[in-house]
Amino acid sequence: MTPTTLTAEAARTTDTKVITLVSAAHFVSHYYILVLPPLFLLLRDEFAVSFIELGAALTAFNVISAAMQTPAGFLVDKVSARAVLVGGLLLGAGALAGASVAPTFWVVVAMFAFLGLANTVYHPADYALLSHRISAARMSKAYSIHTFSGILGSAVAPASLALLALHFGWRGAFLGAAILGFAVAALLMLGGDAIAGRDAPPPHAKSESAATEPTWRLLLTPAILLNLVFFFMLSLANGGVQNYSVVALEALRGTPHQVATVGLSAYLLLSAFGVLVGGYAAANTSRHDGIVIAALAANALAVLAIALFDVPTPLLILLMSAAGLFQGLAMPSRDMLVRAVTPPGAFGKVFGFVTTGFNIAGMVAPLIFGWMMDQGNPQAVLLASAAFGLATIPTVMAAARR
Repeated sequence: MTPTTLTAEAARTTDTKVITLVSAAHFVSHYYILVLPPLFLLLRDEFAVSFIELGAALTAFNVISAAMQTPAGFLVDKVSARAVLVGGLLLGAGALAGASVAPTFWVVVAMFAFLGLANTVYHPADYALLSHRISAARMSKAYSIHTFSGILGSAVAPASLALLALHFGWRGAFLGAAILGFAVAALLMLGGDAIAGRDAPPPHAKSESAATEPTWRLLLTPAILLNLVFFFMLSLANGGVQNYSVVALEALRGTPHQVATVGLSAYLLLSAFGVLVGGYAAANTSRHDGIVIAALAANALAVLAIALFDVPTPLLILLMSAAGLFQGLAMPSRDMLVRAVTPPGAFGKVFGFVTTGFNIAGMVAPLIFGWMMDQGNPQAVLLASAAFGLATIPTVMAAARR
């Protein structure tokens, strides 16, 4: 076995370990994002609150995330990304443990604010670790597996939380989610040598990095701002389906709760599968913008069909699956578009900043979609989701031109 072969095998082993550890943390982050919606009705009955008040917990989560995620990205670029990631996991798990014993609804809201603070670390730390620790040949596949793990966390959250709530109540469901976070934090602390230490830009990149001044001025350049808007619109489109499709379908057409939940699970599972296919596609083309545009257009058309037509159950699940598949297809190319405009040494800052679009949308979405539900207009939830999806396309086109 030649030295070159040994080096390649060592790089592959290190890549695998880094992807596994970072993806485990990403699984938890997405699981935590969806920890509340499956328990909406239980908390509403327990505390006698409205959908808008329930949305206040999600808004608190996203206000804190939006305010603190970019500073978290600066922190990641200055210190150990693993330390920041472990700290976020512990804080998030602790917040859910606190929510599980909350005596009032507003204590739950406060705990979700802390959960939002914990959420700020995942995207900047994850993308910084992948961008610095993964070999270039495996980068798009690493991004796709990382995104797949996050969507998988979203996919298993509704069913697993519903099962926990069935046996242990909503408090037991929160506590079970907290145990998951503590376990992954322990995994990163005990087996995270491959992601230990501070990530610095390679020596040959220092002059380029300094010239581009990867500070707040970099974040306000048109290319980065367009990606921020893109992430914001994409999150609005996805959030309507992910968080409100079950209650919207029940109210709109009397879809049984179990059928609507199966449809949502199909959407999330096919999103995860679509990410893997999208990673392969992204690795074999430089036209990442074309993949994103085509996939998001197809996603919006599927959601529009669900909004406009009363279809039988098999076709409903098929349309939800198609919407999820195309949503997932876009994601690896989405990440490659951001990476293409990011200078060395600034991955934490840039990814932390552009993914703040998710959190800004998360502040607005519960108010928009919750208001639509409270006004008795569930169809508007699905129509708006499709419209937001189509509205992302001009941002991708503009970013690609730049």
